[in-house]
Amino acid sequence: QVQLVESGGGLVQPGGSLRLSCAASGSIARIDAMGWYRQAPGKQRELVAQIVSDGRTNYADSVKGRFSISRDNAKNTVYLQMNSLNAEDTAVYYCNTAARTIRWGATENYWGQGTQVTISS
Repeated sequence: QVQLVESGGGLVQPGGSLRLSCAASGSIARIDAMGWYRQAPGKQRELVAQIVSDGRTNYADSVKGRFSISRDNAKNTVYLQMNSLNAEDTAVYYCNTAARTIRWGATENYWGQGTQVTISS
């Protein structure tokens, strides 16, 4: 099993910044990818940013140039630096990892419980 612990959410004024972190733990054999999704009330969950095992990154068009994803492989931790935040960024942000456990070799998805990010003046 893999557990994800998220932190860094909160209330920020428009134009402000936040840095989210997500630490993975458990019987991890390999992490194929880690990323962040978000879900606003009444909307579907959407991919915000993702980083794969070779270091390549993917971003939603709405956050390109404002958000940056990075990782610390030694700590199995992924970060999301969010700059120039606006009201449309308000959502619950969920950490996700595609990982393989020691016992099972197939890649499976694991989710954190989410952290609230609110942008308000």
